[in-house]
Amino acid sequence: MTITIEEEVEIPFSFEYKPLIENVVNVALDYVGCPYEAEVHVLLTDNDAIHEINKENRGVDAPTDVLSFPYAEYETPADFDRLEEEQPDVFHPETGELMLGDIVISVDRVLSQATEYGHSNERELGFLIAHSILHLCGYDHMEEDEREVMEQKQREIMDLLKLYR
Repeated sequence: MTITIEEEVEIPFSFEYKPLIENVVNVALDYVGCPYEAEVHVLLTDNDAIHEINKENRGVDAPTDVLSFPYAEYETPADFDRLEEEQPDVFHPETGELMLGDIVISVDRVLSQATEYGHSNERELGFLIAHSILHLCGYDHMEEDEREVMEQKQREIMDLLKLYR
């Protein structure tokens, strides 16, 4: 498993955030049944930078808490069965790892949303990573039925991690 964590801003967390990110990625991938070793890139940035990324990539002129950029396309969420045969380019040519995708998180939003929701920064960061991993595995929340499935999976992952509200 290759998890690259890049910080564009000073990280104000009072907890060890790198092991948390790595643990959430591993637990979430186990939860969805990913049969491969995977490669994930996580960028921790601020509201201004995520605003620009959101505008450039999604046409949304506003900051957000997390952005997910999956490399693979899934007909059905977390259906890894045909990736090797149908999308061989999503596997790293040297390591063989599934290049799952990129996660961009606004540290500013982690802090403000943790306060707003009345839980820890650790819980908020963990939630955003779990949410994004689900996106990288093909889950979405644009339709009501998709939203319900994704929210249930997020709750179950957070319970496995013991990161409660």
